[in-house]
Amino acid sequence: MVISGFQQLKQSLRHTPPKGAVVAAAHDLHTLQAVFAAQKDQLIRPILVGRRQEILDLSRQLDVSLSPDQIIDTEGEAACAERAVDLIRAGAGEMLIKGMLQTSSLLRAVVNKQTGISTGRLMSHVAILDVPSYPKLLFDTDGGMVIAPDLEQKRHILQNALDFCRFLGYDCPKAAVLCAVEMVNPHMPETLDAAALKEEARRGDFGPCAVEGPISLDLATDPQAAQVKGYRSPVAGDADILLCPSIAAGNLLGKALYGLAGGQMAGVVLGASVPITINSRGATPEEKYSSILICSAMSPAGPSRS
Repeated sequence: MVISGFQQLKQSLRHTPPKGAVVAAAHDLHTLQAVFAAQKDQLIRPILVGRRQEILDLSRQLDVSLSPDQIIDTEGEAACAERAVDLIRAGAGEMLIKGMLQTSSLLRAVVNKQTGISTGRLMSHVAILDVPSYPKLLFDTDGGMVIAPDLEQKRHILQNALDFCRFLGYDCPKAAVLCAVEMVNPHMPETLDAAALKEEARRGDFGPCAVEGPISLDLATDPQAAQVKGYRSPVAGDADILLCPSIAAGNLLGKALYGLAGGQMAGVVLGASVPITINSRGATPEEKYSSILICSAMSPAGPSRS
């Protein structure tokens, strides 16, 4: 299965039951617009952690009625993050949604060794991009968590992204380990890492997948460029996952595809016990909704293939 865009993914979930979702610092208009839209579409059953009166005022503004047990009255960023994580640990939700709080505040509660929901795996960020000029979703990683990953960290980032795609129903996801050039160059360490990851994938270390690298962005996403350059690979011109050499590269790529290229973007952090939506506090309701949509699709069976 290959997902062409967010609309196809939404259609694939029309027969699946809604997931429990905990929203940290839910007292935010854009967050509640996304959450209530996802609730209306039967993607989630939300529990709202945050300032009760503000949540109630905003819900009335949006013409949505809430039951008393949907709101957990909580003040302050740290307290909202901790209470939301507590609820996930107690089994109240299958995803964690970031509201009006800093990412660092939420992740601090997530990785707390005593009370958090870390699994011990490296946590990494994936930006899921629906770009008009590309025929399917692109998974850009890691532009939000790991600053300068070494080879071992790249292994975990790649495994997280591959597992994520398989959760969404991909049988054999295609990953491009991006570099500036296509040849191994000892003066460019990222090309050595790319070649190592390709060989490890060939051995079967990452499960069913195709991994190519070093490979440039144009060869990974443009079949005509790959043909002109004579670059032959099942990944060339058809990548699903774009594994970037640094957080700067991943962040710039995601924002270029989202902003300048007119794409839609969702953001998810992987590696915790549940998926976590991570969007800017200034993100649009549509972007926040797309992130919830992605998390709703994550299940052992993947989305419906009907």
